[in-house]
Amino acid sequence: MATQVTNYQCPACTGPLHFEGTSGRLECEYCGSSFAVEEIEAMYAQKEEKAKESFQQAQETAQQPQENAAEDQWTMESSDWTAEEAAGMRAYSCPSCGAEIICDQNTAATSCLYCGNPTVVPGQFSGALKPDFIIPFKLEKDQAVQNLKKYYKGKRFLPKAFTDGNHIEELQGVYVPFWLFDGSSNGYAAYDGTRTHTHVEGDYRVTKTDHYLVERSGVLKFKRVPVDGSTKMPDAHMDAIEPFDYNELKPFSTAYLPGKLADKYDQTAEQCKSRAVSRVKNSTEEMLRETVTGYEAVHKTRFDANVTQGQVKYAMLPVWMLHTKWKDKSYLFAMNGQTGKLIGDLPVSGGKVAAWMAGISVPLMAILAVLLLIL
Repeated sequence: MATQVTNYQCPACTGPLHFEGTSGRLECEYCGSSFAVEEIEAMYAQKEEKAKESFQQAQETAQQPQENAAEDQWTMESSDWTAEEAAGMRAYSCPSCGAEIICDQNTAATSCLYCGNPTVVPGQFSGALKPDFIIPFKLEKDQAVQNLKKYYKGKRFLPKAFTDGNHIEELQGVYVPFWLFDGSSNGYAAYDGTRTHTHVEGDYRVTKTDHYLVERSGVLKFKRVPVDGSTKMPDAHMDAIEPFDYNELKPFSTAYLPGKLADKYDQTAEQCKSRAVSRVKNSTEEMLRETVTGYEAVHKTRFDANVTQGQVKYAMLPVWMLHTKWKDKSYLFAMNGQTGKLIGDLPVSGGKVAAWMAGISVPLMAILAVLLLIL
């Protein structure tokens, strides 16, 4: 289990340490010292032992009611934050949209990630499970800013005023809460496969269509199907920036939080399971369909899938976010903190569209005039 200490200080100058994705080390912005995460965690061995004991007690308590749980329920082993951990965290609520974010005690939250409201109210950190895993940021802010600028570049109809005033430098790193579902799916599908044959009978060309009943079944084991646990985060944005590399999942440690925000989940695993089941069934159907080959046309006539639910884990995944407004309309950009994959809507300048249309209409009119003269 990883260290659960909430406030990491530089052994050289006692300044706050932050995780640097490029080097993969904890660095002090005051004296420039850098340390391996394992090295700093080892220095807090005594607090670690206390955190372990609290974790084990919470885990034993959480497992007791699960012994009598129904077989078709997701099993969860996440624990609560210890009193020491919670004391080092802060919660901020947006009075405009209701979003709630959490961060370490040294991180200042100045505006809402989702609506851009500059007024966030500090509150009591409570009512959240402690994550099982975390994927640290791999893409640093300067790289994320450059990626966003490249995203804007070459957009013919993008208003210049938008790019000039959208506060790109306010791009904020946030850990988004995700539930990761394990289990299996037993699927069955039936298809109508057709093949056509054409031959000549006298003066007629005859086309014959043969129909075949095609059946497929199989079991798909799935692991870590992601569903974000925040209603404020558009599902389409999160789906668009997938996938995340789960090989880089690490046991959760608050050492990765300094300098970043974390979105506090407002949907439980139970509330998110229907979306997980839907994603699993879609994947099962796609897997079965890919095995049907050799037909000119294939039409699905039946599909059933029985999903067996397994474990669910709670993870924090890295996302760079920017909320900006233009002409009273909000625009939200999300970028995968590992890969840099980006999604976000952009406004269109009516003036630029009109100018472009005028630019192509003039040569078209000239061509039309020439054709009329020829005719």
